Amino acid sequence: MSGSGFAKAQLVRIDKQGKACEQIDVKFNPKELTFNKQNTWNQKASPKTDIPDCEFGGGGAESLKVQLFFDTYPEREDVRKKYTDKIYQLSLLDESFKDKKSGKSRPPTVRFQWGSNIGFDGVLTTVAQRFTLFLPDSGTPVRAVVDITITQVKDKKNLPKQNPTSGGVGGERVWTVKAGDTLGWIAFNEYNDATEWRRIADANRLYHVRRLTPGTMLLIPNA
Repeated sequence: MSGSGFAKAQLVRIDKQGKACEQIDVKFNPKELTFNKQNTWNQKASPKTDIPDCEFGGGGAESLKVQLFFDTYPEREDVRKKYTDKIYQLSLLDESFKDKKSGKSRPPTVRFQWGSNIGFDGVLTTVAQRFTLFLPDSGTPVRAVVDITITQVKDKKNLPKQNPTSGGVGGERVWTVKAGDTLGWIAFNEYNDATEWRRIADANRLYHVRRLTPGTMLLIPNA
């Protein structure tokens, strides 16, 4: 795993093929992350004891709760248009996930990615927006707090094994682009073969392959 600099947290929209297709940068990294998991235990009362027997009824989905803070007051821009609306859209139906037989659809898969050590995949189950500052002349919201919950939809045990340094759930790694990086250089470092750059470009849907923006996080698929 390579890359340097100050890692910024991101929300990444994952398409039906499991590829990253949109990145939303978090303006300020969160102060804390809360991971929850709840299991079901069925209680069976017994007249012989004061405590009922407990039988395991199944495991619940793991979830990640995080609070994000956004501020566009210095630019006097609507914080919804620049940031929070993009997050809200991740909770709405995505037509690319529509099932042809049933006609049913669902919101997209989302990944919370922070550097190379934190990666959590799931779907947005709650999005709560709170606007705390407004421009006095127009009422435009310029500061917001967004609380989100991402809930796991796939058992990690059924996914391919990860590289110990992987930031993703599917076994892929994450490379944070720094000034001067090229796809060929990244491919050489990851695969020991610069000609494998197309694999990285395809996985991240890169069309302008000669221009990489420093700070961008690229998913590096397994060779």
